[in-house]
Amino acid sequence: MAAGRDLFGLSAHAKARLIEKLAPAAGRLAAGVPRRPRVEASLETGRLDVRQLDGWRDVHMIEEAADYLGIADPFFRVHDGVAAAETPIDGRFYLNFASYNYLGLNGDPRITAAAKAAIDRYGTSVSASRPVSGERPIHRDLECALARLHGAEDSITLVGGHATNVTVIGHLLGRHDLIVHDALIHNSIAQGALLSGARRVPFRHLDAAAADRALAEARARHANALLVIEGHYSMDGDVPDLAAFVAVARRHRAWLMVDDAHALGVLGPRGFGSADHAGIDPNEVDIWMGTLSKSLVSCGGYIAGRKDLIAYLKRTAPGFVFSVGMAPAAAAAALAAIDILEREPERVRRLNQRARLFLELARAKGLEVGGSIGAAIVPVITGSSIAAGRLAEALFRRGINVQPILYPAVAERAARLRFFLTAEHSEEQVRKAVEIVVEEARAVAAEPADLAAVARHLAGLSARPG
Repeated sequence: MAAGRDLFGLSAHAKARLIEKLAPAAGRLAAGVPRRPRVEASLETGRLDVRQLDGWRDVHMIEEAADYLGIADPFFRVHDGVAAAETPIDGRFYLNFASYNYLGLNGDPRITAAAKAAIDRYGTSVSASRPVSGERPIHRDLECALARLHGAEDSITLVGGHATNVTVIGHLLGRHDLIVHDALIHNSIAQGALLSGARRVPFRHLDAAAADRALAEARARHANALLVIEGHYSMDGDVPDLAAFVAVARRHRAWLMVDDAHALGVLGPRGFGSADHAGIDPNEVDIWMGTLSKSLVSCGGYIAGRKDLIAYLKRTAPGFVFSVGMAPAAAAAALAAIDILEREPERVRRLNQRARLFLELARAKGLEVGGSIGAAIVPVITGSSIAAGRLAEALFRRGINVQPILYPAVAERAARLRFFLTAEHSEEQVRKAVEIVVEEARAVAAEPADLAAVARHLAGLSARPG
């Protein structure tokens, strides 16, 4: 990962641009203070010093700005128990909208029993990569179940969802190839594309015609082509016209890959994901990707598709061949969750009912919810990163746990709070939450931040020596 990255998921330079956008005077004053030169090591100790990395001062500038505005750090809060519709934080229960526990299965006794049984039989680790000596029956059982959900011939499971996209895309494509992807694609897909060395061409969000034009322009000059979309976008809660993208991929002899991480357990009458929702043959999609950490309340990632693809990945994908096999408890938990998903489709219906209720109430109250379809994910767009941070803080004081998404993760005008609904949220909880959001959003709007004061505060910090 690049230097200066990973604080709150944003780079230090990105945070500096955020401050410059919110308070231009602060940006100009701070820019007038020369940076310390990068050095190989501390002269005193002979060791590398993280404080010499580009962006260190910018990181602290953001922290100081938030502190000055009275915005507490909303990240890395310690939950003292199961994060469900409610979650315990620091001895208090909060109404929770910051969890991917869509079907409400986290902590289900049937799943914890399956995980415990797997530990009793196999231990806590398989202790090696699966090709070497880490293969267990539970791995194949899970892969067969995942393939069944996606109507695929087979699947492969890996220990991390992000790593699945990185290693598979990075391995399948090369420098003579082409990757065409939605402009709002997940970071893991972008990182996999960078690793591959293939030419990357983004297209406007959800625009199949734009993807068609991109492939028409570039396809002939490349050996292989991959068209990548998500089945349910976690930032906006919207979905693509899957049939249209299938047609585009076929027209240009491109593989179609769909990341269904936030679609499985959410979309379709059975909760089987994008194909179930769109009513198309799932075999029209060449590569299904998903994660086990959301509706399946475990940890890991997977690829589903044709047998020859899966066999190839099992022999050659670096993130599989050179990584330890999935922990037995994680595999068993996901497998038990699949069984419940198949047996209890009412969970999917209840989830979507709650999400649609939240969406409809929010819209009726004048909140900006973007293009969400009301299937587990509903953003509340504030139009300002400071407003998003202040609103999240106000809601936390009122007993609601929800996370802000700030520029440059989204455009500044699209800064937001993301509400993740679960099948375990009650109608009363949803109605209560929307009422509180409306009240606090009005209060935040009525007391805009004094950006000039923020600028003076940051300028004073920047002028300090050292």
